[in-house]
Amino acid sequence: MSNQHDTSVTRRDFVRTAAAASFAATFPASFNVFAQGSDTFKVGVIGCGGRGTGAAIDCLRADPGVEIVALGDLVPDRVESCLARLTKEFPTRVKVPAANRFAGFDNYKGVLSVPGVNLILTAAPPGFRPIHVKAAVEAGKHVFMEKPVAVDPVGIRSILATSDLAAQKKLALVAGTQRRHQKRYLEMMKRIQDGQIGEIVAAQVYWNQGDLWVKQREPNMTEIEWQCRNWLYFTWTSGDHIVEQHVHNIDVANWAMGVMPKNVMGMGGRQVRTAPEYGNIFDHFAVEFEYPNGVRVSSMCRQTKGCNDRVEERIVGTKGVAWSTSSATRITGATPWTFEGEETNPYVQEHIDMIASIRKGAPLNEGRQIAESTLCAIMGRMSAYTGRALSWEWAMNTSKLDLSPKKYELGPNPVDPVSVPGTTPLV
Repeated sequence: MSNQHDTSVTRRDFVRTAAAASFAATFPASFNVFAQGSDTFKVGVIGCGGRGTGAAIDCLRADPGVEIVALGDLVPDRVESCLARLTKEFPTRVKVPAANRFAGFDNYKGVLSVPGVNLILTAAPPGFRPIHVKAAVEAGKHVFMEKPVAVDPVGIRSILATSDLAAQKKLALVAGTQRRHQKRYLEMMKRIQDGQIGEIVAAQVYWNQGDLWVKQREPNMTEIEWQCRNWLYFTWTSGDHIVEQHVHNIDVANWAMGVMPKNVMGMGGRQVRTAPEYGNIFDHFAVEFEYPNGVRVSSMCRQTKGCNDRVEERIVGTKGVAWSTSSATRITGATPWTFEGEETNPYVQEHIDMIASIRKGAPLNEGRQIAESTLCAIMGRMSAYTGRALSWEWAMNTSKLDLSPKKYELGPNPVDPVSVPGTTPLV
């Protein structure tokens, strides 16, 4: 795609391109060796919490040529806990001496400096993603980046620029949107593209669930360290749960539509999670995305204990409905279909696809598609926080919102108060 948002791209073209990219794994490993002339991927991990450790395990399971050789995190205890778990599961393929373990805000620089590292897994809190991905690509590394890839429009622009640089350098830039690599979704999208549900007229996407973990502040923690450990609950670290979590479902809607929305209007609030340990985020959102062809997509997400769960995407066409949940993927209507095949764990498959594409000499670059879907989620949050409708054009090109802290150092880090719709300004 070009650097400019192009609403003329058709849904048919968009889905076909995405499906072709995800089937990179169908090429055998022997088709083309790794660009450096070796079949080994020396991997550095930036962000060693639960998701970073999980991504490292997924990458190790994806290919026998993967070795973990460097680890970095803000705090050393997470580096050590990650190392212990990886070493227990993969004792011969985790080779991280003390000199290759890094802590502090500059930990990513240490990981990138380790000789031989050619693939980086970035899984620190999302607020750090633009910085870490930019540095990794500039250093000539292939990158797997967890979603979301930013928490504000300024960060999105950084990711888009880095995505273009990765393309120039022929580096892989793959995102943790595992649905894009999951067989049931690929087959459903192919059927949508082939017209099995007719023309799309509406869609609904949901991530409604109970509460999640929370980290209480301990006496020895500085303010910014606690925010980073308790990162789900601060907008500057997570983007709020509509961005951090619901981006998966919003990305599926964009995948089906093939274009980005032109306008967004949202609402939400903080009704249940009101204690200080829940930072400054909301606990529920409802957002409407309006696309250039007039189709409207309804989005809903909630993290509230004791309420019904619903994690689902539902695409409505003139001839049928395609929908997917964690337990079923189906099309109902004139030409019904139910996915009944076998599939690889999608968290592993995304690494299989990435590595296969690098070996083939045609590295995947998912930077733009995940940046654009992340911006959609950010727009939903910004609209809900302010009570204002906003356009894609304004958010992409004009908004000056930058949630980065003034200083990346252990110590105080005052954050904005909880937003009040109608009062909080749109920046």
